[in-house]
Amino acid sequence: MRPSTLVRLALAGTRTDTVRVALTALSAALATLAALAALTVLAIPTPPATDGNRSRWSEQYANQLLVEPGLRGGTAFALLLLMIPVLALAGQCARLGAPARDRRLAALRLAGATPGQVTRIAVLETGVASLLGTLAGASVHFAGRELFDRPDAQGRLVLPTDVLPPAGELAAVLVGLPVVAALATALMLRRVSTTPFGVLRTHRRERGPRPWAGVLICVGLVAFLAVEPVTRWYVRRGADGPSWLVPALLVGGGLAAMVGVVVGTGWISWTAGRMLHRYARGPAALLAARRLMADPWAGSRTFAALLAAVLLGAGAAGLREYFVAAGELSRLTGGGIAGDFYLRTMDLVDLAVAVAMLVAAGGLVVAVVEGITARRRAYAALVATGVPRPTLGRSIAWQSLAPAVPAVAVALAVGLLLARGLFRAPVSTIHDEVCDATEQLCADPATRGRYVRVVETTEVTVPPDVPLEQLALLGAGALAGVLVTVGVGLLFLRAGTAVEELRAT
Repeated sequence: MRPSTLVRLALAGTRTDTVRVALTALSAALATLAALAALTVLAIPTPPATDGNRSRWSEQYANQLLVEPGLRGGTAFALLLLMIPVLALAGQCARLGAPARDRRLAALRLAGATPGQVTRIAVLETGVASLLGTLAGASVHFAGRELFDRPDAQGRLVLPTDVLPPAGELAAVLVGLPVVAALATALMLRRVSTTPFGVLRTHRRERGPRPWAGVLICVGLVAFLAVEPVTRWYVRRGADGPSWLVPALLVGGGLAAMVGVVVGTGWISWTAGRMLHRYARGPAALLAARRLMADPWAGSRTFAALLAAVLLGAGAAGLREYFVAAGELSRLTGGGIAGDFYLRTMDLVDLAVAVAMLVAAGGLVVAVVEGITARRRAYAALVATGVPRPTLGRSIAWQSLAPAVPAVAVALAVGLLLARGLFRAPVSTIHDEVCDATEQLCADPATRGRYVRVVETTEVTVPPDVPLEQLALLGAGALAGVLVTVGVGLLFLRAGTAVEELRAT
């Protein structure tokens, strides 16, 4: 099959396929903007120390987050946080209109296409959409550079429009995102066999999922707990550890914990379905129970972006309390860590988490609408046999909230534990001066060094508070987002349960 034919078949389809391609491109564009913004912040050069600028501030900027070198890492991290829910949204959009796409791929097999060609068509669709979105995001980024490259009255810039990331990093973003999206699609299709009679899974799970995701969560927590002992061990030896060790522990542990929370939602959904099936009495709860047990991994797919945002938000809340405690310790002892210095960056991280939750809510809407559309024939058959539509609506609400409530609680707990494992209670030692001679000898600068010694009097520890209020707001916001998206999805229920849907192919 010629490449032009592959591209034409990959971009062909119904209006639903067009919407899926557009949403995938939009997700790639948002991820590109976040990545390029973070790399631009990291590319800001730090000037050398001078008599007039001992802090090495970049005073050509008006924003303090860009001026102070110590705040740029947190600013870039906050921008990179936005990529996680955006990429999860892309995964949700890839499932939009899946039944119709499966029928189209089966028709191609019936026309003589091989399974490998069908897989390449599906992969190329995602890759081309991601490439278009990446190029669009890069265009918006460079257009914004020209638009906002306007110094103020003091000659300072609002954004870092005077620097560019290295060419290698730019190429890695522009090429890497489409490649990763295409590889992810190929990975998801590894157990799918497209035949002329439809798309079939080559492996079916006969029993419910096991709680092995808890092992990943424990691995992530242990990795974060190990950062401080490993660092101290190298300090006691008087040697510098490998430069990659601490970043590997942080990135590996964070990803392991996040994947564990998302994948563990499958076990939570299956367990919630069993509990509902055993103890529930209403028809809505029983319908939701059977659905949760039949497809427990739907919760992992649906709530992936939301749980990632909640976990990051809980970690940011724990980190904020650590900086508050560090600031209190600094005020008590006159030393320690200047916690107030970092609170401004935490404001940006909180903003990034809020944006991430909004993006995740958009992914939830896509997932709920896609689920109702994909099962419209089953819902229409239930309505035709006498099941009231409000009962179906309540079953969809049960199906969303039953796994969401415990999954959000787990994400909040894991995020807070990760922050506590990495940033424990700040400690400082109060020092006092002892004079071993007369007051005149100790006061004389010429003899002071021989008779005055410094002793450690006491060690002061300020334990960080548990941010119950912020965690409650995060959890309530996540569950409110679930309820709102379920309500939006139910707007499509009446159209999806019309009797005419029984004749849909």
